[in-house]
Amino acid sequence: MAGRGSVRPYGGFNASDDATALSKAMKGFGTDEDTILQLLTARSNNQRQEIKATYKTLFGKDLVDDLKSELGGKFETLVVGLMTSPNAYDVELLRNAIKGAGTDEKVLIEILASRTADQVRTIIAAYKQEYDDDLEEDVTGDTDGHFKRMLVILLQASRQQGIQEGKIDSDAQALFAAGEQKYGTDEEQFISILGNRSAAHLRRVFEAYMKLSGYEIEESIKRETSGHLETVLLAVVKCARSVPAYFAEMLYYAMKGAGTDDQTLIRIMVSRSEIDMLDIRAEFRRMFACSLHAMIKGDTSGDYRKAMLFLCGGDDA
Repeated sequence: MAGRGSVRPYGGFNASDDATALSKAMKGFGTDEDTILQLLTARSNNQRQEIKATYKTLFGKDLVDDLKSELGGKFETLVVGLMTSPNAYDVELLRNAIKGAGTDEKVLIEILASRTADQVRTIIAAYKQEYDDDLEEDVTGDTDGHFKRMLVILLQASRQQGIQEGKIDSDAQALFAAGEQKYGTDEEQFISILGNRSAAHLRRVFEAYMKLSGYEIEESIKRETSGHLETVLLAVVKCARSVPAYFAEMLYYAMKGAGTDDQTLIRIMVSRSEIDMLDIRAEFRRMFACSLHAMIKGDTSGDYRKAMLFLCGGDDA
């Protein structure tokens, strides 16, 4: 997956030059937003962290605080996201999802279903360090029922490795027996199999399930479950099939119809820009009748739009 991001390290990088350019862009009357957005979207996150440290050394001020005081709205949210290290960004998103008014289940599902086991373990450690709280305790204190149980399994970050040939058919049969074949649903079976098997193993199980039942697993999940449990199970299935396709679909529905879910749009563009944005763009073009670039262009405006299009990195029209 390396090198599938739309944002790559800048070749002629000089942290002092960049810090000075940003300082000039924020000096005096008015702000040179173009310089800020063009510079920051053309640097990798590691380079942005270097710029932040150098800015502090050169000017004795916090770059993020200065950016916040000069920018506003969605553009500010996007820029602050870009200036946060990927792990710290996930930790902060999860904290806000749990500790704000109500619970933002969408954020919990998106992060825990799509991150690798190593990433989840790193997030848990960083959460503890940052807030001196246990992420699992905070999540379980804010959720309940089968949904809580699935999130706890995802937080264990202990998916089995590889494909267990001997379990493919029995897993497919267990899922069939837990849903379509019985009155009511055995949610525990769905949670246990979808939460613990590797993505490669699950893809084989989904094929076997289709042959056995005549249904795609997604259809059965929609019929057999509801609410947040349905959403998290579908997210896990989609990520097992293709993480870029999962994010392409999330981006599409964040922009489709009246209004835009800017929080989701920002979250995905920031967190995937260096990982798999090229694959997300390709999946988006394959799945929907337009390119990601065209949809962002039609759904956003101003400096926010310019920065988003830089992160998108090109049009697949």
